[in-house]
Amino acid sequence: MKTIYCIGELLIDFVAENQGSDLSKADVFTKKPGGAPANVACAIAKLGGKSKFVGCIGYDPFGTFLLSVLKDNDVDTSLTQRSKTFTTLAYVSIAEDGERDFVFSRGADKKLKYDSAIKKDFKDNMVHLGAATALLGGGLEEAYSRYLFDALTQKAFISFDPNFRSDLWKNEEKTFIKKCVPFIEKAHLCKFSLEEAYLLSGEKELEKACAVLHEIGTQVITITLGKEGTLISTPNFKTTVSSIKVEPVDTTGAGDAFIGCLLYQISQLRDAHMILNDTDRLVEMVKMANKAGAITTKNYGAIPSLPSLEQLSGAL
Repeated sequence: MKTIYCIGELLIDFVAENQGSDLSKADVFTKKPGGAPANVACAIAKLGGKSKFVGCIGYDPFGTFLLSVLKDNDVDTSLTQRSKTFTTLAYVSIAEDGERDFVFSRGADKKLKYDSAIKKDFKDNMVHLGAATALLGGGLEEAYSRYLFDALTQKAFISFDPNFRSDLWKNEEKTFIKKCVPFIEKAHLCKFSLEEAYLLSGEKELEKACAVLHEIGTQVITITLGKEGTLISTPNFKTTVSSIKVEPVDTTGAGDAFIGCLLYQISQLRDAHMILNDTDRLVEMVKMANKAGAITTKNYGAIPSLPSLEQLSGAL
């Protein structure tokens, strides 16, 4: 079994209770662990895989809480750094129609320091890069790029999820696209939402979007389409795997559960790169990953809702 290194942010989401989408009127918040790469690390470990989280949190109580969440979910935190800077916080209010009011207070996640000693550990393992805050500058962005280079030189299997957050890139979408290109170029597997696929390709049709993204360099693309399923694309193969029908309660973390489950399955292969040329096996893996995403939507909160292997093996 290969170790999957999940690199990126770990933060606190303060979710407003019953206040529509106007944060100015919110006075009750619920504290929840957040950060897509951390969610992915938990998804992998909860299935019985080996994941290590590489990121930075503060020495404050919020950082201590987040560290305990990772440990409680069997994620290896030996590479998780701590900083005197406060833990990164996000305040979110979501209306019934999905409209979101969002305030982001960036802290310790940007303080991640590159650790050259990790490079040798990448050899024959897997590296997942989640980019929600990683391209916003600071030490994290520098470390992020250097870890991509290290993963390449060590022939690790590389996964990239742009985790585009429109709230963080208002009027700066072109900068976001430019910063994502090197990762799309080098990653073996990219996971996109439909919005991300269109944004990063500059196209408005799925087939054309995939063609552009493959031309940039990535070999395997998965595009999550919600209830429409998941599109799998390689330069010579395309298919859509149906979604699992459920009555969703909270869709937070469904995409992270999907990619975590997919990476977990790939990590079981003798050589992770084998999946690049085995579309039949890839389709079966995506079917299972869709199931993980569906199960996650049946309860509140991303990490608490992630399925175990036993739950994944059972019926929905």
